[in-house]
Parts: sequence; structure tokens; C-alpha cells
Amino acid sequence: MNIKNYNKYFHLHTISGIIITVLLYIIFFAGSFSFFKTEIDNWQNNRPQQKFTAASVSYNTLLDSIDTQYGLQGRNVSLRFIDNSRIIGYNVSTSQDTLLPKAKERNFGIYDTTTKENYTYEETYSLGEFLYRLHFLAQLNGLVNIHISPFGYFVAGLVAFIYIFALITGLLVHWQKIVSNFYVFRPWEKLKTVWTDLHTALGVITFPFQLIFAITGAYFLLNYRIIGATIMALGYGGDADKFNNDVSLDRGAKEIVYQHKPIDQKIDLNYYIDQTVKRWDNPVISNVSIINYGDESMAVSISGRAENSKQLNSRGEIKYHIYTGEVEEINNPNVDPGYTYTFANLVYLLHFGSFGGYATRIVYFLVGIAGCVVIISGVLIWLVARDKKNVPEHKRKFNFWLANIYMAICLSMYPVTALTFIAVKLNPSGGQGFIYSFYFWTWLAVTVLLCFRRNIYKINRDCLLVGSIIGITIPIFNGVMTGNWIWVSWANHYTDILIIDLFWIIVPITTLYAWKLVRDKHEKKQNAEIETAAE
Repeated sequence: MNIKNYNKYFHLHTISGIIITVLLYIIFFAGSFSFFKTEIDNWQNNRPQQKFTAASVSYNTLLDSIDTQYGLQGRNVSLRFIDNSRIIGYNVSTSQDTLLPKAKERNFGIYDTTTKENYTYEETYSLGEFLYRLHFLAQLNGLVNIHISPFGYFVAGLVAFIYIFALITGLLVHWQKIVSNFYVFRPWEKLKTVWTDLHTALGVITFPFQLIFAITGAYFLLNYRIIGATIMALGYGGDADKFNNDVSLDRGAKEIVYQHKPIDQKIDLNYYIDQTVKRWDNPVISNVSIINYGDESMAVSISGRAENSKQLNSRGEIKYHIYTGEVEEINNPNVDPGYTYTFANLVYLLHFGSFGGYATRIVYFLVGIAGCVVIISGVLIWLVARDKKNVPEHKRKFNFWLANIYMAICLSMYPVTALTFIAVKLNPSGGQGFIYSFYFWTWLAVTVLLCFRRNIYKINRDCLLVGSIIGITIPIFNGVMTGNWIWVSWANHYTDILIIDLFWIIVPITTLYAWKLVRDKHEKKQNAEIETAAE
């Protein structure tokens, strides 16, 4: 590669990377925890999954509760089964029977299949849900109205799109040394060399995963809202119904129209789920919906998929028309679902790592954290390269403060997240308001304090140390508050709770070791400078 092209790629890589640094770090850090979203939720609420399938639930209690509170006549009721959880999310639509006293009221809630209790979304808002939504900046949606897309989603999608350029240009910069960079890591050299090796070695090793995250993230967040809206405007004259009908996966499904003809017939959901399980050879049920409850047009729609071990890309949907007894099988999960669904589902599987078990998610977590290290090391390399005597003093100060603020915001996420784990264990039912207030205000306070230290080494050192100390106490808090010590969770096969406790033993020990390396390296550097000055 000639020097002119190299400089172009290098500057494009540097500029694109430094622009998105903080937001990209937040996305990667929160996204890494999101791979264990359900486990974090179960741990917080001391709600082990145990053995749970859609067919093992009795739905009469939930339907009776909704009927008593709102009246089911003319409504659609959707049930969503959450992977690795005994919790069911339900959505109750407005009623098409306008004479119903609460016809215009709707509800979204959570149903615990073990305790038979209902909760609102805000009441059961958990740390896992918070971190999951933080990884695509959903908390920013209400700040600005940009019409084309929710603001947070648009920003996160834009960051993912810019990250694609940073990755590709980074690969081009290191292309000629890609083999040597893959193996080079010199932890005993000076700090600048360590950060450079971390940036290049981890960047090269994790490049395929990072590129997958960037492309699929941009696809999720920018595809429909921006690309889809453009196609709809140019190719469909703004006709949203026609566009949605053409791109829908259920183009062949029969439309269900409310008939305004009441029937006195209750639904036994368990019967229809059992029939579906037999018909599809024991699938994984993901959604169950009752459409136009209590009307002649009433139907039960069941969606699911085959086990990943049987078929990676699968999709099933069947509708039982209650009044006529007709069965409409739209898709069978044991047959080829077609290109459109295969592509969309493959993008989802690759982004979230949901095609495998815990081993896959652990690998994805490590790759996500590696991305955080690549980002931080990139900032430090950028700062060192610009902290030269030939650079004007005002530019050096600006570069330092920019890096100082970046590091304070990013590195403080570790101790703040660890502290929030303890906070939600002490107050598991605090809900959305409590988590928002605690996390964001604590994060702001810690960031400001770290900024005023004006020492990037101390920011790094202290965040590693404090985060490790707080993190190692998390399993202790869980044991004291719930009695589910590690050995108890192991004996009772509470895998979801156990994995979070083990996580907060392994990770703090690792970061404590990293803290020791950073401290020893800094002390060695200081001693060398003192000896040089003495000579």
C-alpha cells in the first residue's frame, strides 16, 4: 500500500473512531451484559426459571384476571414467552365492542406463572432490561423528536454505521501486518506498547465478530425506519398499508375481521397449545394470541420454532378459528421458512448469539468486552500520538481533556454497574424509576469526580479496583438477602442465578489482576524516570 492511501485510511480510521468512542463503548459494555438479560432479571428478583414450557402453564387464572379487570369481549390478547424465564409478557388491546365499560383501556403487563401474580411493566422493570435497552440508547428516545426514527435508535444505528467504516479502515491500515499483529502481545513492555498491542491484536482477532455486530446493529436500527421509509415514499407513494403488506412474512394469511356477532364460548388455550405441540413435534412456543375474543371471528394464533438442534432457521404459525373449527397453518417450523424469514432471523441470531447455549453467549460476552478494550486502548494511543512537544499547548490541553472525559465516562460504567447490581438486590421491586435514578445519577457523580482527578492512569486504576471490590461482594449480598448462596443454587439447579453469582466472582478477580498489572507497570515507569533524573 502506498503511503498516500495508508494516510487516508489511517486518518479516516482515527477520526471515525474518536467521534463515536463514548457511545460505542456504552453500546458494547451494556450489550455485553445483555447476553445474560434474562439471567440478570431472574437473579434480581430471586425468580429461578426451573422447568418451564408453554404447555405447562394454566392460562385460566390470567384470562379470568384480565376479564375481571377490563372485560375480554372484543379484545386481542397477546402472550409472549421469554426465553429462559417463567415470566410471560401479555398485551391487552382496546375492545372493538364500544359498549364495553372499559373498551378504550388497554394494558401491558407481566405474569409470573409460579406465583400467579400480575405486574405492570414499570413494576417489573429490571436491571437486565435497562442494560439491554441502554445498548441501543433507548433511554435517549424522548430527548429529541426527529420524526424519521426514535432519537436514541437513530443515534445508535448511526454509531453502528460509522463503526463499519472504522473497522474496515482499521483492517486496511493493519493489513500488511495482519499475521504478525495477530500474535504480537508484549505485556511486559512499556504502557504505550501494551495499549498498542491490545488495540491491534484484539482488534484483529475479534474483527469478524465486531463487523457482525456493526452490520447487524445498523440493520436493526436503520433498516425499517430510514431505508424502509424511503422505499415506501418512492416506490409506494407513501402507501404504508400496501408496503407493509408486501414485506410482511404473512402475506398468505387470511385477514380476521371483527363481525360484531357475540358467542358465549370460553377458550381453553392449553388445548390448542397441546394440539400444536403434537402437530409440530414438540416445538418451542414463543407467542400465543387470542384475536377478537368472544366474537364469531375469534381465533387463536400460535407461533413457535423448532429446537435449534433440529433446525437453526425455523418459523411456525398456526391459527385456530374457534367458531368454524377451521385450522389455518400459515407456516410449519419443520419446513423451509423461505428466504425473507431466513435472512431476518439469521441477522437476529448472529447479533444476539441466541443460536447456542451458555458457551456461545460467554464467547459473545468476551468479544464484547474485548471491543471495550479496543476502544479504550485506541483513545490512549490517540492521546499519546498527539502529546508531543511540537503540538501547540492549547491543542495538547484540549486533547488531554477530551481523553480524560472519555475515560471517566467509559471506565466508570464498571463500578457503577456493579453497584447497581447491589442496589437492585436490596430493592428488587424498585422498578424503572429507581433504576433510572440510581444508575444515571451515580454514573454522573462518579464521572465528574473522575474528571477532576485529571489523571487518566488513576481513573483506570481506581475504576478497576473499586469495581472489583464492589463486584466480589455481589454474590455475598445475594446470599444474605435470598439465602441462595452459590452452593444452594448449585444444589437446586438454579442455573440462571448461579451463573450471575459466578460471573461476579470471575470478572472481579480478572479485573483485580488487571489493576495489579496496571499499577505495577506505572510504578516501574515512575522508578525508571526517577533513576534517569538522578543520573
